[in-house]
Amino acid sequence: MASLLSSFKYSDSLAVVGISICTAFLCEGISWLLIYRTSSYKSLRSSIDKASKKLETMKTGDSKGLPGKKSKTKKIDRVETSLKESSRDLSFSKIKSGAVVALVLFVVFGLLNSLFEGKAVTKLPFSPAGVVQKMSHRGLPGNDPTDCSMAFLYFLCSISIRTNLQKFLGFAPPRGTPGAGLFPMPDPKTN
Repeated sequence: MASLLSSFKYSDSLAVVGISICTAFLCEGISWLLIYRTSSYKSLRSSIDKASKKLETMKTGDSKGLPGKKSKTKKIDRVETSLKESSRDLSFSKIKSGAVVALVLFVVFGLLNSLFEGKAVTKLPFSPAGVVQKMSHRGLPGNDPTDCSMAFLYFLCSISIRTNLQKFLGFAPPRGTPGAGLFPMPDPKTN
């Protein structure tokens, strides 16, 4: 079986993708064990969901019981503050799991780096732009810009597979959390 896989043209690429998939499942398993199954996570998640729904209905103009603009603004501020506090608590609860997952990813990356050191694992169908080319060709001998290193392929696979796995398993961060995402929206009140 191993000789059949090693004679296959894309064996190195498939090995990196397969290891990335296994690592994503392992990391999500660790996160489930340390975070997602706990009652504190579940209660924080439900309070964030409730607060974000309440905030959304308040901001859309559904002001049936609110007599003035000042009172509506105060209530919105209270709900936003509650949402930020719950999101902060949720982030703190993820620190322990994040450290363990980072350690696992560090070990796996070191292992893969030693296995595929100086070896192109795949060929890109295009010549990447300058900065991307430096990342995709990192540690490879030669000047062929279409050669792709293990680090670049593993990085791309890890990001896409783990994010989609979190969405599929229902572990993605709640939608209404402030600061969720790579580039959070600035708070207009602080300006």
